[in-house]
Amino acid sequence: MSRRIAIASDHAAFDMKAELAEWLRAAGHEVLDLGANGPESVDYPDYGYALGKAVADGHAELGVALCGSGVGISIAVNRIAAARCALVSEPLSASLARQHNDANVIALGARLIGTEMARACITAFLETKFLGGRHQRRVEKLSKGANP
Repeated sequence: MSRRIAIASDHAAFDMKAELAEWLRAAGHEVLDLGANGPESVDYPDYGYALGKAVADGHAELGVALCGSGVGISIAVNRIAAARCALVSEPLSASLARQHNDANVIALGARLIGTEMARACITAFLETKFLGGRHQRRVEKLSKGANP
Protein backbone atom coordinates (compact mmCIF):
# COMPACT_ATOMS: atom_id res chain seq x y z
CA MET A 1 0.00 0.00 0.00
CA SER A 2 1.44 3.35 -1.04
CA ARG A 3 1.47 6.10 1.58
CA ARG A 4 2.58 9.69 1.94
CA ILE A 5 5.43 9.62 4.44
CA ALA A 6 7.20 12.65 5.88
CA ILE A 7 10.86 12.22 6.79
CA ALA A 8 13.16 14.61 8.63
CA SER A 9 16.56 14.52 10.27
CA ASP A 10 19.25 16.61 11.78
CA HIS A 11 22.81 16.70 10.43
CA ALA A 12 23.85 13.53 12.29
CA ALA A 13 21.27 11.47 10.41
CA PHE A 14 21.37 13.26 7.06
CA ASP A 15 23.02 10.36 5.20
CA MET A 16 20.63 7.79 6.66
CA LYS A 17 17.65 10.01 5.81
CA ALA A 18 18.75 10.28 2.20
CA GLU A 19 19.10 6.49 1.91
CA LEU A 20 15.75 5.82 3.59
CA ALA A 21 13.91 8.43 1.52
CA GLU A 22 15.18 6.85 -1.70
CA TRP A 23 14.28 3.36 -0.44
CA LEU A 24 10.75 4.52 0.46
CA ARG A 25 10.30 6.13 -2.98
CA ALA A 26 11.52 2.94 -4.67
CA ALA A 27 8.88 1.04 -2.67
CA GLY A 28 6.21 3.29 -4.18
CA HIS A 29 5.63 5.73 -1.33
CA GLU A 30 5.34 9.47 -1.75
CA VAL A 31 8.03 11.02 0.43
CA LEU A 32 7.85 14.51 1.88
CA ASP A 33 11.48 15.32 2.75
CA LEU A 34 11.53 18.08 5.37
CA GLY A 35 15.32 18.31 5.71
CA ALA A 36 18.00 18.67 6.85
CA ASN A 37 19.47 19.33 3.46
CA GLY A 38 23.11 18.60 4.19
CA PRO A 39 25.60 17.51 6.85
CA GLU A 40 26.10 21.02 8.26
CA SER A 41 25.12 21.38 11.92
CA VAL A 42 21.42 22.17 12.47
CA ASP A 43 19.04 22.11 15.41
CA TYR A 44 16.95 18.91 15.60
CA PRO A 45 13.92 20.62 17.24
CA ASP A 46 13.27 22.61 14.06
CA TYR A 47 13.01 19.42 12.02
CA GLY A 48 11.06 17.51 14.67
CA TYR A 49 8.49 20.30 14.93
CA ALA A 50 8.13 20.45 11.14
CA LEU A 51 7.63 16.70 10.93
CA GLY A 52 5.11 16.63 13.78
CA LYS A 53 3.13 19.46 12.18
CA ALA A 54 3.16 17.79 8.75
CA VAL A 55 1.62 14.64 10.22
CA ALA A 56 -0.77 16.51 12.53
CA ASP A 57 -1.99 18.73 9.66
CA GLY A 58 -2.54 15.76 7.34
CA HIS A 59 0.21 16.64 4.87
CA ALA A 60 1.61 13.15 5.55
CA GLU A 61 -0.02 10.00 6.86
CA LEU A 62 3.02 8.83 8.82
CA GLY A 63 6.48 10.12 9.65
CA VAL A 64 10.06 9.00 10.17
CA ALA A 65 12.22 11.19 12.42
CA LEU A 66 15.98 10.75 12.61
CA CYS A 67 18.80 12.22 14.65
CA GLY A 68 21.97 10.87 16.21
CA SER A 69 20.24 9.03 19.04
CA GLY A 70 16.60 9.50 18.04
CA VAL A 71 15.88 10.94 21.48
CA GLY A 72 16.00 14.67 20.80
CA ILE A 73 13.95 14.62 17.63
CA SER A 74 11.35 12.30 19.21
CA ILE A 75 10.89 14.79 22.06
CA ALA A 76 10.45 17.60 19.53
CA VAL A 77 7.89 15.67 17.47
CA ASN A 78 5.91 14.84 20.61
CA ARG A 79 5.52 18.54 21.41
CA ILE A 80 2.93 18.62 18.61
CA ALA A 81 -0.36 17.50 20.16
CA ALA A 82 -1.62 15.25 17.33
CA ALA A 83 1.77 13.61 16.76
CA ARG A 84 2.53 10.35 18.57
CA CYS A 85 6.21 9.56 18.07
CA ALA A 86 7.84 6.40 19.37
CA LEU A 87 11.60 5.98 19.57
CA VAL A 88 12.39 2.46 18.34
CA SER A 89 15.52 0.46 17.64
CA GLU A 90 14.11 -2.88 16.49
CA PRO A 91 11.02 -4.09 14.60
CA LEU A 92 9.01 -5.41 17.57
CA SER A 93 8.93 -1.97 19.21
CA ALA A 94 7.92 -0.42 15.89
CA SER A 95 5.02 -2.87 15.55
CA LEU A 96 3.87 -2.42 19.14
CA ALA A 97 4.02 1.36 18.78
CA ARG A 98 1.47 1.08 15.95
CA GLN A 99 -0.65 -1.69 17.50
CA HIS A 100 -1.01 -0.29 21.00
CA ASN A 101 -0.22 3.43 20.75
CA ASP A 102 -1.38 4.31 17.24
CA ALA A 103 2.02 5.95 16.75
CA ASN A 104 2.04 8.02 13.59
CA VAL A 105 5.78 8.79 13.69
CA ILE A 106 8.77 6.66 14.57
CA ALA A 107 12.15 8.01 15.58
CA LEU A 108 15.42 6.24 14.90
CA GLY A 109 18.97 6.92 16.06
CA ALA A 110 21.40 6.97 13.14
CA ARG A 111 24.40 6.62 15.44
CA LEU A 112 22.85 3.61 17.18
CA ILE A 113 21.39 1.46 14.41
CA GLY A 114 22.39 0.81 10.84
CA THR A 115 20.37 1.40 7.71
CA GLU A 116 19.26 -2.23 7.45
CA MET A 117 17.80 -2.19 10.97
CA ALA A 118 16.18 1.18 10.22
CA ARG A 119 14.54 -0.37 7.14
CA ALA A 120 13.32 -3.33 9.21
CA CYS A 121 11.82 -0.94 11.79
CA ILE A 122 10.12 1.17 9.13
CA THR A 123 8.77 -1.92 7.36
CA ALA A 124 7.26 -3.22 10.61
CA PHE A 125 5.82 0.23 11.35
CA LEU A 126 4.21 0.55 7.91
CA GLU A 127 2.82 -3.00 7.87
CA THR A 128 1.20 -2.86 11.31
CA LYS A 129 -2.28 -1.54 12.04
CA PHE A 130 -3.64 0.01 15.22
CA LEU A 131 -5.64 -2.55 17.20
CA GLY A 132 -8.13 -0.08 18.68
CA GLY A 133 -10.32 -1.68 21.33
CA ARG A 134 -8.95 -1.19 24.83
CA HIS A 135 -6.05 0.77 23.37
CA GLN A 136 -8.35 3.43 21.90
CA ARG A 137 -9.20 5.06 25.23
CA ARG A 138 -5.51 5.27 26.09
CA VAL A 139 -4.67 6.94 22.80
CA GLU A 140 -7.54 9.40 23.37
CA LYS A 141 -5.99 10.28 26.73
CA LEU A 142 -2.68 10.96 24.96
CA SER A 143 -4.48 13.36 22.64
CA LYS A 144 -6.00 15.26 25.57
CA GLY A 145 -2.71 15.69 27.38
CA ALA A 146 -1.97 15.63 31.08
CA ASN A 147 -4.31 17.05 33.68
CA PRO A 148 -2.29 18.81 36.39
